[in-house]
Amino acid sequence: MHTIRPVFLNLRHIKLPLSGLVSILHRVSGILMVLTIPIIAILFHQALSSPEGFAATAAFLSTWPVRLVVIGLLWALFHHLLAGIRHLFLDYGVGLDRPVARQTARITLYAAPVLLVLSIILTLLMGG
Repeated sequence: MHTIRPVFLNLRHIKLPLSGLVSILHRVSGILMVLTIPIIAILFHQALSSPEGFAATAAFLSTWPVRLVVIGLLWALFHHLLAGIRHLFLDYGVGLDRPVARQTARITLYAAPVLLVLSIILTLLMGG
């Protein structure tokens, strides 16, 4: 039996469903968070080592490129949390229907930036 298979798959031209994009972003956000664990541990150690170490860490964290990275990590955290909850429901068989899966993917994708903005506002209000 001979089946016709595609000879060349151009991944840039394949339209990925929204749930696939959310799944890929879930993996990317998890990888980003895992890769930053050593950096966060070093900064935490430096901040707790002495008053000078704390001042150096605070100065490092107050620069705008580092703040952008922290904002990106906050997005990764919120997206990973929401997508993880979505995946847990999918594992239990809740939301497997196509319309529901699309809706939960849309909510996951668009709720993470809203949570990010809210967390930044709360951070500025609490500790400025």
